[in-house]
Amino acid sequence: MLICRPADPEAKGLVERLHDYLERSFLPGRDFTGPADFNAQITQWLGRGNTRTRRALGCAPTDRIAADLAAMLALPPVAPATGWRTSTRLARDHYVRLDGNDYSVHPGVIGRRVEVVADLTRVRVLCEGRTVADHERAWARHQTIAAKEHITAARALRAQRVGLLRPAPAAEDVQIRPLSDYDIALGLTDGGVA
Repeated sequence: MLICRPADPEAKGLVERLHDYLERSFLPGRDFTGPADFNAQITQWLGRGNTRTRRALGCAPTDRIAADLAAMLALPPVAPATGWRTSTRLARDHYVRLDGNDYSVHPGVIGRRVEVVADLTRVRVLCEGRTVADHERAWARHQTIAAKEHITAARALRAQRVGLLRPAPAAEDVQIRPLSDYDIALGLTDGGVA
């Protein structure tokens, strides 16, 4: 990946022309089931497309691979961190949001700090180094991904909490007062009113 410097329209134009080329040559008429399918199709397409001679290069891109490999530096001894990593406190709804989607987490860690680790294929949630959620990454927006065991645990915790909050019903019967007692209390029995 190459990040262009600020105020460098020539470099940005090169990147935009490449994107335009892919939009006009590769994307029309294609359907993708996900990122893996997109990568498989573009790899196959680039295998054919990079063997064609380019006027700007004076040769095919595949003819330059040996020179590019010779000019590359060695990889660093420690691999760079990839993916997404964030830390948050788990809310009462026991879901974490990543890239517009909500992923369920075991409700036993509500209120505690969790770490969300995601890559191109998985979303994992860790609490104190222990995995409390592991979902396949969803690429559509506004999705709610919930594991059955998280829903079951949330229902059990909710039932337990509601049972603790409700007072136990009284064992004795409630006394039912006759209406004539209210007439006497309001003074309606004197004078033959009641």
